[in-house]
Amino acid sequence: MLNPDTPERIARDLDWNLLRTFVVLAESRSITEAAEKLRLKQPTVSSALKRLEDRLGKRLIERSPGRYRLTEAGRLLHREAIDIHGAILRLGTLIREVTDEVQGHVRIAMASHVICPLFDDALTKFHFDHPRATLSIDVAASKDALAAVTAQRASLGVCLVRDKSPKLEYRRLYREFFGLFCGPTHPLFGRKGLTKHDLIGQSSVSFVTDQMTDALRSVALMRAEVELEDRIVGTSAHLEEVRRMIIAGLGVGPLPIHVVKRDLEDGLLWQLPPYDKMPAIDVHVVWNPRAQKNRAEQALLDELLRRIEETPMEQRTYS
Repeated sequence: MLNPDTPERIARDLDWNLLRTFVVLAESRSITEAAEKLRLKQPTVSSALKRLEDRLGKRLIERSPGRYRLTEAGRLLHREAIDIHGAILRLGTLIREVTDEVQGHVRIAMASHVICPLFDDALTKFHFDHPRATLSIDVAASKDALAAVTAQRASLGVCLVRDKSPKLEYRRLYREFFGLFCGPTHPLFGRKGLTKHDLIGQSSVSFVTDQMTDALRSVALMRAEVELEDRIVGTSAHLEEVRRMIIAGLGVGPLPIHVVKRDLEDGLLWQLPPYDKMPAIDVHVVWNPRAQKNRAEQALLDELLRRIEETPMEQRTYS
């Protein structure tokens, strides 16, 4: 007879639906919140958690009034369950796509400020070669894009990277430079000969990742260098919304210089100091090597990596 704690017994008896429920529980702040995400009643979710804990013989979540957090066993299970759940989700798709013609769906998790001719050309070639394949692009904050790739909810990510995870693979797609800008109603708009001193105490808007501990750390340092007001009036994960707030006059804000060239020509934005030594930000293609890719996903990734390899970095640097 098998010991009740053997891996064979766990593999035989474990209900995979319980793992799906646990992933949602681990990424929520309470059982109530998890139940809302799962569209189930709270007692049902509580019961599922208890069944999983009973089968594993470990307490997975510490829960009491005002306290809800993963135990060490819960953190370990969450890491493994993400990979397991992602693999199960992809089984049906992979089986359906057994055919001579490359088809299947590619889901890209992308930061909002990606303007890159190399990437666009890769999409063009991919669609020409594989017209039966489909594609979706989900715009998200870079940390959310990375989470989606890690959990195998996205085929690949195109985003900023602060700290590299050993679970993922990375290739630098391009480098861009950020400057500071204001809109037509701002008192500094149209003024020439400005210095950093003119920006002291000005209100600002920015990206949610514009923090010392996040992907736009160098942009945060630039804002600190010109001594903008500490309080940020408005934030967004989307470049379009940061741009909107700058043009609307909410404050000074950072944007990639090559992205806003047309806005400068049209008089919608005005560039402010500093005019040299502006922060360089790298945008990466990111994928999960543990994910079993369908043929369309692999084809697009191969096309991107080929172009990156063949294109010198200076041609992938936009200033």
